[in-house]
Amino acid sequence: MDKLYSLTAMQMKDLLEKKEVSSVEITKSVIDRIEKTDKHIQAYISYNFEDALKKAEKVDEKIAKGEALGKMAGVPVAVKDNMCTRHLRTTCASKMLENFVPPYDATVVKKLYDNDAIIIGKTTMDEFAMGSSGENSAFQKARNPWDITRVPGGSSSGSAATVAASQVPVALGSDTGGSIRQPSSLCGIVGMKPTYGAVSRYGLVAFGSSLDQIGPMARTVDDAALLFETICGKDEMDATSKDYKYTRYGDSVKGMKFGIPKQYFGDGISPEVKEKVYGAIETLKAQGAEIVEVSLPSTDYALSAYYIISSAEASSNLGRYDGVKYGYSGSKRGNLEELYVSSRSEGFGREVQRRIMLGTYVLSSGFYDAYYKKAKALQKNIAKEFNDVLSVCDAIITPLSPTTAFKIGEKSDDPLAMYAGDICTVTLNIAGLPGISVPCGFDANNLPIGFQVIGKKFSESTLLTVAKCYENTVGGFAVKEF
Repeated sequence: MDKLYSLTAMQMKDLLEKKEVSSVEITKSVIDRIEKTDKHIQAYISYNFEDALKKAEKVDEKIAKGEALGKMAGVPVAVKDNMCTRHLRTTCASKMLENFVPPYDATVVKKLYDNDAIIIGKTTMDEFAMGSSGENSAFQKARNPWDITRVPGGSSSGSAATVAASQVPVALGSDTGGSIRQPSSLCGIVGMKPTYGAVSRYGLVAFGSSLDQIGPMARTVDDAALLFETICGKDEMDATSKDYKYTRYGDSVKGMKFGIPKQYFGDGISPEVKEKVYGAIETLKAQGAEIVEVSLPSTDYALSAYYIISSAEASSNLGRYDGVKYGYSGSKRGNLEELYVSSRSEGFGREVQRRIMLGTYVLSSGFYDAYYKKAKALQKNIAKEFNDVLSVCDAIITPLSPTTAFKIGEKSDDPLAMYAGDICTVTLNIAGLPGISVPCGFDANNLPIGFQVIGKKFSESTLLTVAKCYENTVGGFAVKEF
C-alpha cells in the first residue's frame, strides 16, 4: 500500500486491526518519509528509528497471537524534546542539556509505550520552550511545511511541522503560553492545550510549573482525541494532576452558546485572520449554535502578567543548571563563581537568558510587590472573568495567532513584537483553562489560519465536539503535499 505515512492514526489502527498492513510496514513508511523530507523541514533533534522498528515488530507479534492491543497500537508518534525519554537524549533544544539522557520516561511517554505506540523521535523546539517561532533552538530550527522560508511557530515547532508535513500522524507538544496552539494554527493542524492538571507533567522539563501543560497535535480531531485519551488522567508522580475521566465528544453544536469577546478582535489582529475566524463562527451558527458578544476586560493586561509570572517561575526552575552536577560545564573554571557564570552564559541562549534575568528581577527585593504580586492578583481577575462568561456560555471562540506565519528572521531582533503574538493564547494558561486550535482557512499567501475554542475546566469533550462538527462541515482540513 502506497503512502502509509499519510494515513491518519485512526486509519492506521483500522488497517492494523484488519491485518491489511503490518506495524513494521507503517513504521518503515514513516521513517522513509522523514528521511526524504526532514532535510527541508528540520523537525527532529533525535531520531529513534531502530527502537521504533523493534517496537513495531512487537506490535505485529501481538496481532499475530491475538493479544489485546493498546489504544495507540502501531501508531507512530513524535515527542517534543522537553519530555524525558529513557535511553534517548532530552535536550530541550539547549546546549545546556545537549548530551543529557534521562534515566526514566516521562509519564506521557510511558503511557504511549503502555498503549503500544511507536515513538519515532524527539522534535525540535524553542530552547526550554521559550519562544513563539521555533528560531531559538540551539540545534535544528524547524520550518513551516506550507512555506519553508517561514516559521512554524513555537515553542512546539518541530511537533507542529512534522505533523503538517505528514511525517507522522500525531505528536506531543507542551503549552505554557500558547506553545501547542500557536504553531498548530500557523501549520494548519489541530492542537489542544488541556486543562491544567488533566495530563501529568512528571518528566516534563519545567519552564513555568503553574502554567505548563502537555497536549496532542494532529491533522484531524479524531486523532487529537485519541492521543489525549491515551495520556490524560491522574498520576501519583504529579501532585497537580487530577483524577480526570475522559468522555467522548458529541456530534452536534445545536443549542450550544458561544461567546465572542470583543477584546480578541482588536487592531492587532490582521483583517484576513478576522475574516476567516468570523467565517468559522458563521459556520457554527448555521449548525444551530447561538452566538453572543461577551467581554473579557483584563485581556489587555494579560500579556504583561504572563511574562512576569512565567519568567519568575523560569528563573527558579532553571536555577538548577549550574554546570556542576550535570549539563553544560563552562570554559572558565578558576573558581566556583567563574564556573557558574561561564556555564550559564555559554550554555543558555539569548532568549532564555533574557527571561531568567526578567524573572530574577521581578522576584528581587523591592520589586516583588511592584510586579510579581500585582501579576498574581491580575491572574485571579482573569480567571474570574473567564469563569463568569463560561457560566453562561458553553465555550468562547477567538482568533488564535494575530497573523499567519512570518518570515524566518523577521522578528528575531524585536522580542516585544514576538511576545505580542501570544496575546490570544496566554490567558488560558493563566486561568488554567483548556483551548484548541482548529484550522479555518488560508490567507492570500496560502498560509494556514486557525481559530481557538476555549472551555470550562475539564471540558475537553466540548472543545473536541465543536472542532469535530466544524471539521465535518468543511469536509476535513487541508494537508500540505510537501
